[in-house]
Amino acid sequence: MANPAILTVDDDPAVSRAVARDVRRRYGDRYRVVRAESGRAALEALREIKLRGERVALLLADHRMPEMNGIEFLEAAMDLFPAARRVLLTAYADTGAAIDAINLVDLDHYLLKPWNPPEENLYPVLDALLEAWLAAPDPAVGETRVVGHRWSAPSFKTRDFLARNLVPYRWLTTDEPEGRRLLAAAGVGPDDVPLVVTPDGKSLVKPSAAELAQHVGLITSPAADFYDVVIVGAGPAGLGAAVYAASEGLRTVLVEQRATGGQAGQSSRIENYLGFPDGVSGAQLAERARRQSLKFGAELITAREVVELEPAGSARLLRFSDGTSVSSHSVVLATGVSYRKLTAPGLAELTGRGVFYGSAATEAPSCADQEVYIVGGANSAGQAAVYFSRYARRVHLLVRGDGLTHSMSQYLIDQIEDIETIEVHPHTVVAGAAGDTHLRELTLCDSRTGQAHTVETSWLFVFIGAEPRTDWLHPVVTRDPRGFVVTGSDLLVEGRRPAGWSLPRDPYHLESSVPGVFAAGDVRAASMKRVASAVGEGAMAVSLVHRYLEAQ
Repeated sequence: MANPAILTVDDDPAVSRAVARDVRRRYGDRYRVVRAESGRAALEALREIKLRGERVALLLADHRMPEMNGIEFLEAAMDLFPAARRVLLTAYADTGAAIDAINLVDLDHYLLKPWNPPEENLYPVLDALLEAWLAAPDPAVGETRVVGHRWSAPSFKTRDFLARNLVPYRWLTTDEPEGRRLLAAAGVGPDDVPLVVTPDGKSLVKPSAAELAQHVGLITSPAADFYDVVIVGAGPAGLGAAVYAASEGLRTVLVEQRATGGQAGQSSRIENYLGFPDGVSGAQLAERARRQSLKFGAELITAREVVELEPAGSARLLRFSDGTSVSSHSVVLATGVSYRKLTAPGLAELTGRGVFYGSAATEAPSCADQEVYIVGGANSAGQAAVYFSRYARRVHLLVRGDGLTHSMSQYLIDQIEDIETIEVHPHTVVAGAAGDTHLRELTLCDSRTGQAHTVETSWLFVFIGAEPRTDWLHPVVTRDPRGFVVTGSDLLVEGRRPAGWSLPRDPYHLESSVPGVFAAGDVRAASMKRVASAVGEGAMAVSLVHRYLEAQ
């Protein structure tokens, strides 16, 4: 295995050479020193290192660089190597920016230039940071390779699963020589895709999410049979609950069917979350929360679908789709919501082949210089429009209503108005889609006049509606007509407690119709659909879990 890397980036060639020279002189026998002269080049180098399954111990970035400054680079680098230690190189005049960056990018240290002599001003700082990294390094991960068709829905689903779970992989099409060689080596044809080749050389043909997770290093089974609390769903509410439950000593397991972060994890930029004045990507926020929960001792298991909840005396039993189960004293339901499917003709057949629900950030680079259509008028759609505007020739935001003011935060509306390549189309719905191997055109309809017209595009991203994934709770847990979990005083009808309620008290604020089963975040009826409120409800649910357990 190659030595872990130390990456330095500075747009001044002389400074770049000097810092790389000083770092190599001290650490070159144990670390591979990689030098870049722009933030973009440094990110490309990091992506290559990630794909090779190698590790990065330390990042040193100059603050004042054109196009992408040091803070912006370190923020982007966190998605690739969250455990790498981060240092900002600054001039004396930039110390204010460096201090601000401590919260924005979890900055470990900032160094003033010049740092001579390095024995006094550079090496002691780096020694301490490298020692801290060695105590908890990024694990070395081999290369996972995925072979598939560009417009194959199962291939997209596999790539999206790996990307959202931060599993590094290399994508190869069936048209590439190496892709064909891997198919031949696995003894399968070009129609048997996706083919996933794991770091240990095992070939997986059309793997399920659970099979894929097992072979790429994700944890898929709980370590114990019984816990104080099981949290179902690893979105903001579930992660918030896991951090607080584990930090307070509760035996905690977090169960996620797809990927950490939920819908929020797909957001390209969240700018109204407390403590991040310059915004943070959903993936970064989710990854920080995941690491925080694991640090406190929570377990996180992935690719496990919960299909049944059963009260069993004082215990609560959760059954998985494979027939196994886990029990606990209490449960926090934080399954969030999913985007509502469009029902217009042709869309179902093209899902994953040009029609996507959610941001599908893995597809953004492929949209370069093309026309992209986004359906929705809430914050998630607005964030996606801003994000895709970096790549697309033009982004078309399709809104059923007369504008964005009723459903989108003002800061996003202001951003969209300032981006010339985003065009908002009010009173517009998708009436149909057509294509062969992938989406080729959309039929758009004016919701007032009924007049329709056709546009050519290969990209449609849908961000509408909020459907809770709660069918598996029927008939045990009371839900409202839309499927959201009813909690607290809303369960009381004319002052009467819900049928089957066994305790001599009313349900707690976030408690469902089953004692000891709580709901937090978007899945809860009458909840506020925002990241901050979901995190808050996750934390509140844990305080109510404590009250429930103390009374048992």
